[in-house]
Amino acid sequence: MIQADHVTVCYRMPHDRIQSIKEYLVALIKRKLQYEEFYALRDVSFEIRKGEVVGLIGDNGAGKSTLLKVISGILKPAEGSVSLQGNVVPMLELGSGFDYDLTGRENIFLNGAILGYSEAFLKEKYDEIVAFSELAEFIDIPVRNYSSGMIMRLAFSIASMVSPDILIVDEILAVGDASFQEKSYARMTELMSHGTTVLLVSHNIEQIRRLCDRVIWLDHGRVVAVGDTQEICDRYANKG
Repeated sequence: MIQADHVTVCYRMPHDRIQSIKEYLVALIKRKLQYEEFYALRDVSFEIRKGEVVGLIGDNGAGKSTLLKVISGILKPAEGSVSLQGNVVPMLELGSGFDYDLTGRENIFLNGAILGYSEAFLKEKYDEIVAFSELAEFIDIPVRNYSSGMIMRLAFSIASMVSPDILIVDEILAVGDASFQEKSYARMTELMSHGTTVLLVSHNIEQIRRLCDRVIWLDHGRVVAVGDTQEICDRYANKG
């Protein structure tokens, strides 16, 4: 369902403190623009089969979120390629498509449209989204008055309304309070039971052990290991 072939993502980091386009163009013309290359991902390859739940682990800065953005089509790799079989729903930055001046009701349709849901589908699922979010009494007030937890709950409720072929998940099971986290976990488990292929990033190793069939371990943009969940998690936990 997902095949990554020698994926490399490289950023150019300028040495000079250039503060305007004019300064940049002058430095470029005079060939005085100096930078160093930073590899967020380097030669990353793996395959994920249909119905697998695969965990992606590594320290902060290992390249996990960058890899998810490449797979989701948000970033284009400098080298290599990613091929996907089926439709993809990325749960990366929940609430990033919200307009804080609009109400929760309006943002359901706005954020749903950004995720690719039709208006007819959102109307059909509207009551279910509101019920799952537990925000019925706040749904007609502007989102700017919501707490961060309320925004995450509404965003998760919208994003998890479909059963995609491939689900890309970045640390979203920490949404809301303990009871809502359990609901989120149950919803994720339901999606997985329907044969959805899942790539999951989490710093919670016990969550990875609990949910995943296999694990990919990244470090400084490179694949350290791919394999059995318990084995790779043990190696990662004991790396220090």
